[in-house]
Amino acid sequence: MALEDRFGAIALGFIGGIIQDLSPSTDSPLGKWALILTIVGFLFSRNRESIGDFTERPLAFVLFVTVGVSFTLIIFLLLGIILGENNGNMAVNFQIIFGNALWILLFSPILLPGLAKFRSFTLASSDHR
Repeated sequence: MALEDRFGAIALGFIGGIIQDLSPSTDSPLGKWALILTIVGFLFSRNRESIGDFTERPLAFVLFVTVGVSFTLIIFLLLGIILGENNGNMAVNFQIIFGNALWILLFSPILLPGLAKFRSFTLASSDHR
């Protein structure tokens, strides 16, 4: 949905953020993740034409997801600084972001074929032309 529709990307970002905000393991202010993922959904929807079709360029997909998740975590840290939260040592935080990016680089290629099949399965028959 986020690949085909601008409103879908923003709505999925907001819904995902609300779910993350309501998670028992989240200790951030209510609405922080909703704001962050809505911003990321908006940015994704604004740039979706330049991204292209990921099923044809799997390396671009892996790099886009890695950069997107790392950017989301950096926004989380910056918003925490703006809100006056104690996020801990910045060097440790960037080490965690780098480690997260490394894991995404390793596991995204494994998940990509299944996601591509699921996406093609869920598209309407009129979109398969």
